[in-house]
Amino acid sequence: MAIFDVVRFDGLKSRDWLIYKYYSEDLVLGTQLIVQEGQVALFVKGGTIADVFYPGRYTLATENLPILKGLINLPFGGKTPFSAEIYFVNTTVRLDVNWGTIDPIQLIDPKYYVKLRIRAFGQMGLRILDATTLFREVIGGMQKADIVKIDKIKEYYRGILVIKVKSAIADTIINNGVSALEISTKLEALSERVKEQIAPDFVQYGFTVANFYIQSINFPDEDFEMINKILTDKAAFELMGDGRYATKRSFDVYEGAANNQSGVAGAFAAGGIGLGAAVNMGASMNQAVGNPMQKENTQKENTKTCVSCGALIPANSKFCPECGFNNSEIICECGNKLAPGTKFCPQCGKKV
Repeated sequence: MAIFDVVRFDGLKSRDWLIYKYYSEDLVLGTQLIVQEGQVALFVKGGTIADVFYPGRYTLATENLPILKGLINLPFGGKTPFSAEIYFVNTTVRLDVNWGTIDPIQLIDPKYYVKLRIRAFGQMGLRILDATTLFREVIGGMQKADIVKIDKIKEYYRGILVIKVKSAIADTIINNGVSALEISTKLEALSERVKEQIAPDFVQYGFTVANFYIQSINFPDEDFEMINKILTDKAAFELMGDGRYATKRSFDVYEGAANNQSGVAGAFAAGGIGLGAAVNMGASMNQAVGNPMQKENTQKENTKTCVSCGALIPANSKFCPECGFNNSEIICECGNKLAPGTKFCPQCGKKV
């Protein structure tokens, strides 16, 4: 049995370790134990945590192994050999713990009424607050020289994170009426809210949440294209006005019908528009665009032609606004009504 004079663990170059089990259990009173800064050493016997050592240099003796002494009846003094499992625990803060939602959050945007598939990504910082609680609740036991890395813990807590994040985002969008396009302005408040919600879940397993950040909330491009189309139509409506926008949309329907092999009826059917709706649309178009012949007749009724220059002038005008000619009706002394510009009465022959 090899007896070790010095027991220490200098960590890993990658620094991604969380717990390391020392490769030997053969010890002796008088062995030097070195615990580095950012570490805690646990002595375990028979599955029970015996003694805990914090950063420093120790000479193993019955005085600093009170619990272990009781478990294995260590004698006082001497170089008595004994066995115990030693676990080195990394207590430094890990600020690069990445997280993300694997499955999207499906909900209806409260502003644009479009179904969105939202995902969130971010980063958090974790630190072991209570090494004994972590060992009892999460680790339990390990093989010699075995290492638990931070990725293992990330897998363990992924479920808690995803549930809390999804709940916070959905509540903000649905209950508070915040559009997905505007939620980026709420990231700081959302991050703090989720941190407060997940902190108790981590504490009960020996961790403390140093920080928590939601870095991005996004959704697929095809979902954004739907919202972008709504925004484009809204801008067109505001620029063109109600009537012109309705006319434009009607022409869009007819253009689609012209390009559709099934014709107009096929276009209406493909768009889910019934015959009655199509007729109503035609009536709306007629009201918006107007009947050209009807407009022409109306124009003729409201205007007349100047006798002198031929310009169209309002029907009730006495003088032409173009040439100044008198276009009012003339009545001869014989009582005959004459057209404007008449020089002689065709009834009595008198000069007007």
